[in-house]
Amino acid sequence: MYQVGHYGAALFAYAPVGAAVAVAGYESAAVVGALVCVSLSTVPDLDHRIPLIDHRGPTHTVLFAVLVGFGLAAATSVLVASSSPIVDAGFVGFAFLVGILSIGSHLLADALTPMGIRPFWPLSRRRYSFDVAGAGNPIANYALLGLGVGAALVAATVVGLVG
Repeated sequence: MYQVGHYGAALFAYAPVGAAVAVAGYESAAVVGALVCVSLSTVPDLDHRIPLIDHRGPTHTVLFAVLVGFGLAAATSVLVASSSPIVDAGFVGFAFLVGILSIGSHLLADALTPMGIRPFWPLSRRRYSFDVAGAGNPIANYALLGLGVGAALVAATVVGLVG
């Protein structure tokens, strides 16, 4: 998929998590989480710019999603300074989840294409594809964007962030 499709997939994946975080009383964190999730959703495609790394190679794996989750959690543990270790642990865990969701949504969106992905590399070279639409299909990309925006609006309405 292209950039807009990945943005939509990230919003769709994040919407239930964001709603739960907002319902728990952390509306600002829910909004920041959405922004971070969408911002990171295209990181796997940086492999286009890295020599010697195949497109949809190591950056399109579950292992990479976990590494991004750990990286975001580590950055959050440095940035979040609260008086409660429970709040700290909650925010760090939330950051880990946002990292996993951002990359995981990318993997799922790319699995919709005929090229598919090899999510379990290096343990397995098996390719997974739902073969729904080509990556450059504008209808599929904008449908994903619409689905994501719709899910985000439903989540925001349910928790009362929008009227």
